[in-house]
Amino acid sequence: MKKYKVGVIGATGMVGQRFVTLMQGHPWFTLTVVAASPRSAGKRYGDVMEGRWQLETPLPDCARDLIIMDAAADAEKIAGMVDFVFSAVDMKKEEIQALEERYAKLECPVVSNNSAHRWTSDVPMVVPEINPEHILVIESQRKRLGTKRGFIAVKSNCSLQSYVPALNPLRDFGLEKVLVCTYQAISGAGKTFETWPEMVDNVIPYIGGEEEKSEKEPMKLWGKVEGGVIVNAEKPAITAQCLRVPVSNGHMAAVFASFREKPSKEEILKRWAEFKGRPQELQLPTAPKQFLHYFTEDNMPQTKLHRNLENGMAVSVGRLREDTQYDYKFVCLSHNTLRGAAGGAVLLAELLCAENYI
Repeated sequence: MKKYKVGVIGATGMVGQRFVTLMQGHPWFTLTVVAASPRSAGKRYGDVMEGRWQLETPLPDCARDLIIMDAAADAEKIAGMVDFVFSAVDMKKEEIQALEERYAKLECPVVSNNSAHRWTSDVPMVVPEINPEHILVIESQRKRLGTKRGFIAVKSNCSLQSYVPALNPLRDFGLEKVLVCTYQAISGAGKTFETWPEMVDNVIPYIGGEEEKSEKEPMKLWGKVEGGVIVNAEKPAITAQCLRVPVSNGHMAAVFASFREKPSKEEILKRWAEFKGRPQELQLPTAPKQFLHYFTEDNMPQTKLHRNLENGMAVSVGRLREDTQYDYKFVCLSHNTLRGAAGGAVLLAELLCAENYI
């Protein structure tokens, strides 16, 4: 595989920092540009991040001496320096949409962690193991944008990455309705316990916009490409409740599901054990070898013990049992800034490169 020159726009925020760490030693991607707001532009990345670095992973050497560029003002220059960019900018939705389209029209592909373009009908929103075929819509998007190389692809909301992968291999049993309660880490809000002391010994039963995303975004993931756009699935009916809990990293979900043709517990466990996707077939560098890990112990999976499974890119599942109101209930866990955010976007970029879209 050839080496790709990569930029990270929004490199100073928590997800941007995670992108930067994932470029250290990556076999395909070389970090070439870091970009942020005008406040940081022109300064050395290592200097700007002094006292602002929020991850346990140390600031990588590949980024330390890079001079931060202005993500907006330097867009044309950046587009000429890289093969594609990761987008993790913190701006208003309309501003993000405009900036990402600008890069695409400069013939620079954009792999975005942001939600701004998730509902643009010809922008693929991809979990690579679940709906890799949606990248076919990129050809229609390029026609709309008038580009040859440029396009936008996005990853889905971080909370979906815990429970949707476990439901996906069960859909052909006629998945009818789902109730999910998510228990989401503070890093999902870009915070640490040092910056958000109010979260210590506390639970907040509301995360703005999260329940709507949790209920609607799976419909796009499970949709299909028709007539140059993605047409959403109509089932299952999903209802969600999302809580912020005092955990640094890792989103957990309690899932209840009913089926038109109820499978046996053994059938479900077999589906989970055998579930592989395009990333595993292609042996992409960031892909987990085993996507879904099932734990038989009653008190597993646990956030602290299992969020980093397979470099934070696997999904942990446990406590599968029959329910009195739904057919089955179980719990899921994923690392929200790895599988759920930057890692998921890096895996998407690897898929796009392997399938010759970049």
